[in-house]
Amino acid sequence: MKNLIAANWKMNKTNEEAVALVKELTPLVKDAEADVVVCPSFTVLKDVADELKGSNIKLGAQNMHYEDSGAFTGDVSPLMLKSVGCGYVILGHSDRREIFKEDDALIDKKVISALKHALKPILCVGENFDQKEKGIANDIIETQLKNCLKGLDNQQMKDVSIAYEPIWAISRGNPNVKPATKEDAEQRHQFVRSVLNNLFDENTSKNTRILYGGSMKAENAKELLAMPDINGGLVGNASLKAKGFAEIVKAGE
Repeated sequence: MKNLIAANWKMNKTNEEAVALVKELTPLVKDAEADVVVCPSFTVLKDVADELKGSNIKLGAQNMHYEDSGAFTGDVSPLMLKSVGCGYVILGHSDRREIFKEDDALIDKKVISALKHALKPILCVGENFDQKEKGIANDIIETQLKNCLKGLDNQQMKDVSIAYEPIWAISRGNPNVKPATKEDAEQRHQFVRSVLNNLFDENTSKNTRILYGGSMKAENAKELLAMPDINGGLVGNASLKAKGFAEIVKAGE
């Protein structure tokens, strides 16, 4: 299957900066073998969508509400995302879980709603430092997958990607935080695939793209993407520079 390389810009880039970034990025990845997605902030989605027209880069959002409309001040609905051209949406990111206290039940509602509106979810799962140290990482990941994919069938899973986030290995701008080794990452990806096999079937497990979301960068992308169960990356800080992100896109080719 094709790798999926998704850029999570988080809360970065004004409209002008966002448009400049995709303008620089587009020619650098125009012949990419991987599927490429950029996920800007809500306020710049429309301008980025206009800039991406005719390119091979798809547009995604960083979050969404599960309802189509209503009294949810400050939130954005799946219909709004579709109207500006989004094809993907990141759900359950560790930032949303840890900072904004989103739980599995809420994320499951969002996944179901996204699929209802033909948005492809990138569902994030992963353990933090304490959970890793206690030896319960697999338990945490399995619970997240079971709860956040509740109510989905094999057919719906064709449009779902999973992003494994070792939260303990995400820098959040801290140069002292080390990413997981390729062996660490592959081991967890294998486990995610085994859980999908149990929840659905072997075919679904084999064909679901599992992305690495633990500080993938140009320096480590090639070795990570060479691992058999790593099918792409959810890239944070390293996606904010066009040339560096393009190197990651090309690293799996």
